[in-house]
Amino acid sequence: MSNDVLILAEHLKGKVSDISFEMIGKGRQLAAAYGGKAVAVMLGSGAAALAATLGADSVLYVDDPALAEFNPQAYGRVLAALVKDRAPRLVMVGNTSMGMDLAAGLSVTAGLPLMAYVNGLAAEGGALAATSQIYGGKIQAEAVPDGEACVVSCLAGAFPADAGRVGAGLVPALEQIASPVPLADLQIKFVRMIEPQSGDVDITQQPILVSIGRGIGGQENIELAQELAEALGTAVSASRPVTDAGWLPKTRQVGKSGLTVKPKIYLAFGISGAPEHLEGMRGAETIIAVNTDPKAPIFDVAHYGATCDMLDLLPALTEKIKA
Repeated sequence: MSNDVLILAEHLKGKVSDISFEMIGKGRQLAAAYGGKAVAVMLGSGAAALAATLGADSVLYVDDPALAEFNPQAYGRVLAALVKDRAPRLVMVGNTSMGMDLAAGLSVTAGLPLMAYVNGLAAEGGALAATSQIYGGKIQAEAVPDGEACVVSCLAGAFPADAGRVGAGLVPALEQIASPVPLADLQIKFVRMIEPQSGDVDITQQPILVSIGRGIGGQENIELAQELAEALGTAVSASRPVTDAGWLPKTRQVGKSGLTVKPKIYLAFGISGAPEHLEGMRGAETIIAVNTDPKAPIFDVAHYGATCDMLDLLPALTEKIKA
């Protein structure tokens, strides 16, 4: 086994995902503690230029037409072969739809323990210690893997992204190889990309968001949030319970199964802070949370918070802003 850290970088439509840079930055820290290297892995076709933007110690780019679009069978085979060949100390994947599709299978194939929903990693005395969110984010669990090597799936926003970008004189060694395993006999075939429904407002482009959760109580109270949003010149977004209830369209949903937003200010009203929601808004510069439950997980990521009734605060805040 080597002391290297292998990080799977994700990309879509010619853009590397932020979570890839986040994991690379943390991976470099851990690799340095182990005395190894942070090796970023990118799978694709004709995407060598993207691979060159990854700020790892070295970048392994696997180029094959079968890897042009995400295919769990193809990606799983290649990743398993690379892990077997390179024998890294740690494999990092995102706790994304793609990462979750691959992590469990890789854990079984490689015979490595898997720690999921990870939002903290540290090398303590040469051993890896991971912090994970469980029970809807209400509990932070600390764990040490059984054995020296393991696979972890990391939550978006858990680590700073800038540390994983090329810069500060870092010029990673780029190694481009063909697929180490045959990919001609795949049972899963990529057909087409189904784009998300376009909405009346693009919440990903708003500098401020007024976001509401189950605590809004009912559709009749959403007008209170809309009035505040109008006073701020922005839009209303929501957590999944609100869109599942049909109170707002899916295009307003923030979270893993919705959209990822990075506003300057994120106002969270009546949102408890489930991991799936936190993944979609951790990147906000300033998070202000309002919830009657002082133990709500949203307060763990909020910069400012208030434990009061949002239905009283919303109109008062709107009136103050309009004054």
